Amino acid sequence: MPVDISPACDCHVHVVGPLANFPQSATRSYTAAEASLETLQALGTPERVSRFVLVQASFYGTDNSCLLAALDKLGPNGRGVVAADLKNSAPQFLQEYEIRGVRGLRVNLYSKSLLFAPERICHLVQSAMNHVPSKRWHVEIIAPLSLLLNAYKIIADSRVPVVLDHYALPGAASPHSSEARRLLELMALPHVWIKLSAPYRVLADPFATYPPADWLAALLQAAPDRCIWGSDWPHTPLDADQRHCDEIASYRKINYSRLFQDFVRALPEAALARRILVENPQRLYGFQAG
Repeated sequence: MPVDISPACDCHVHVVGPLANFPQSATRSYTAAEASLETLQALGTPERVSRFVLVQASFYGTDNSCLLAALDKLGPNGRGVVAADLKNSAPQFLQEYEIRGVRGLRVNLYSKSLLFAPERICHLVQSAMNHVPSKRWHVEIIAPLSLLLNAYKIIADSRVPVVLDHYALPGAASPHSSEARRLLELMALPHVWIKLSAPYRVLADPFATYPPADWLAALLQAAPDRCIWGSDWPHTPLDADQRHCDEIASYRKINYSRLFQDFVRALPEAALARRILVENPQRLYGFQAG
C-alpha cells in the first residue's frame, strides 16, 4: 500500500521578487532572477508538496521583505527562516516576524557575498541562540562541515533546536571520517536537525538530483526523526554563471519533480517518506496536523 505523503513540506526554498520591488544587496555576488511563489507552488503540486519553508537568501542580506510578503500569501502552509542584524536591531521585530510565520534565525557562513571572519562562528551562532524570541524558534546554520565543527560545543549545549543545512556540507569528507564522527555525535542529540537538501552541493555532479547514498544512510540511521527534505529551489547559479552583480545569473536547470522523486526512491523504507516529508516538518515548524 502506498504511503500517504500529503501534505508534504519542502523545507528549503527561496522566493525572489521583482528587482523594482525587492532590491538586492549591494554586496551580492550575482543578481538573482525572479523566482515567484506561484511558480514554486505549481512545481510542488504534482508531488503533493503544499507546505514550504522560505529561507532568507544571501543576496537580500538582512532585508526580509520579500520572504515576509511570500509568507503572507502562504498563510498556514508557510514558515520562514530569516537573517537579522542582531547587533543593531531591537528584538521586538522578531516577535512580529513570528506572528507572520517565521520560526528560525539563519547563520550563513557559506555564501561568498557575506563578509565574516570564520573564527567568529562561535560568536555568531551563540548570538543567534540568545536572540530567539520563543520556544517555537530554532537556529539554522549553513557552513562547511570543517567550519561548522568549530561550534561543536555550542551546538551540543544549545537550549534551542539547531538545524544544519544541506547534509552539513561535508565536502570531501566521507561518513567514516573523523569529521563525520563528530557530526553524527551531534545528530544523536535530540535538539539537532538536518536538511537532506541540495545534493548538488554535496556530490561532484553540479546537477545531481539523487541523494549522496552514503551520507543519506548515515544520517537516517543517526536521526530519522530529525531529518527533513528541501529542494533548494530555485537552485543557485553555477559559479561560472555568477559573473558580475549587475548581470542576472541563470539558475542551474534542475527538474523539481525528478529531484523530489529521486529522493523518495532513495529512502530504504517507504514509511520514512511520510516521516521526513510530513511528520518531522510538522513537529519542527509547528504546522497543523493532517
